[in-house]
Amino acid sequence: MFRSTACRWHTMLWDKPAPRGKAVALAYRAGEAAPRVVAKGQGLIAQEILDRARASGVYVHESAELVNLLMQVDVDQHIPPQLYVTIAELLAWLYALEAGVSVPPPSAIVPPAQERSQEYSE
Repeated sequence: MFRSTACRWHTMLWDKPAPRGKAVALAYRAGEAAPRVVAKGQGLIAQEILDRARASGVYVHESAELVNLLMQVDVDQHIPPQLYVTIAELLAWLYALEAGVSVPPPSAIVPPAQERSQEYSE
């Protein structure tokens, strides 16, 4: 389940169950340059982020590699350009689901290693 509107969307990404897991929350508003990291954490903090997301009907997507990359982005910062395509595919899938189209989830394709070598915080 997820909640989105024409103006914004939220999604959660996580790598494995807490207490050792990590979670990253993204949000996007129309007019923003790119989605932003709005919360991130490990262990009990990750579990709290996941619990709040699920209680609010926010979509939760599991992708260990993508979470590890997004953990490098500071809270309130936009995702780096290297992740635009990956996150856009996830967003397109969420919009399709919201429109009632049954499509398989995107495989979390991450950029090649040479594109990921740059620091991801802005």
